Amino acid sequence: MMLHAIDLHKRVLQVASMRADGEEVLQEARIPASREALSAYLAQWPASKHRVVVETTGSWYWVADELREQGAELKLAHATKLEAITSAKVKTDGVDTRSMLTVMRINMVPEAHVISPELREPRDLLRLRLRLVEKRTSAMNSIARLLEKYNRATVGALPELAQVQAGIHQEQIAMLNAQIRGLEKRIARELKPNETVARLRRIPGIGRVNAWTLYLEIDGIERFATDRNFFSYCRVVPGSDNSGGRTKNKRSRAGNRYLKLALSHAAVRAVQRYSEIGAAYRKKLRKKNQPLALAWVRKELARIVYYVMRDGIDYDNTFRGVALSRPKKA
Repeated sequence: MMLHAIDLHKRVLQVASMRADGEEVLQEARIPASREALSAYLAQWPASKHRVVVETTGSWYWVADELREQGAELKLAHATKLEAITSAKVKTDGVDTRSMLTVMRINMVPEAHVISPELREPRDLLRLRLRLVEKRTSAMNSIARLLEKYNRATVGALPELAQVQAGIHQEQIAMLNAQIRGLEKRIARELKPNETVARLRRIPGIGRVNAWTLYLEIDGIERFATDRNFFSYCRVVPGSDNSGGRTKNKRSRAGNRYLKLALSHAAVRAVQRYSEIGAAYRKKLRKKNQPLALAWVRKELARIVYYVMRDGIDYDNTFRGVALSRPKKA
């Protein structure tokens, strides 16, 4: 067995290799970032199996595809956790690859999830849709701030140059609406309904596109041993900073931002469309501010998603033990 570490860049790959039963780096090389160059590098050990560690970056897809064709095993390393393990005073590409090799040799690679190849492109299209929705919301908020600034009820009542600003935002909203609708139609042609997605669609606030987003981003609920692990991955619970007997909650970027976005959209719709959920939300508002109350709804929906997917059961049309007066059909 040969172990390899790749420090991935746009134009070059820094590679280091060693035998699984050894402690010395056998070879280091800087090769072009191409499938042909990577294939030729691995071919130096034709009789060996290959295990390769690559740090998560925005361009690991092609490396994973080439390794799969070569029959090599990929270990995708979580960038933040790997940095915590391998941080050094002197940081170079060579130091990084040698450190990754050592971590893999002692079986301590903090692995990131590798999505199934056939689900990769549909998931990325759905991620693009969520980013477009974010941009549309930003443009809508900009118009709302203009109206608030001038204390006007309509765009037509704004001063002339303020109307120019609002008009640009309105044009962006119209363009984004068209792009979002086009994406949704294209995605609908690609994704074939399945039982899990049908179950997710019965949960309050989760529509067809959101159900597919959750399904593809989760890519197997068995990855999460407990609902708490799932909450953390979805970013529906805060981080924690414990020191000297004191505990301080903090906002954390660890986890999947797209799951948080999808659950946030679902929470808003659930509060608006289901009186029992809206009542529970307003009860929280008496003790918490609006973002925290909505975050609570988001976490409860994540809990429902987790158990529906884990147990393979239909949603029971209750929220916190209260039956919904208007059960949802998929």
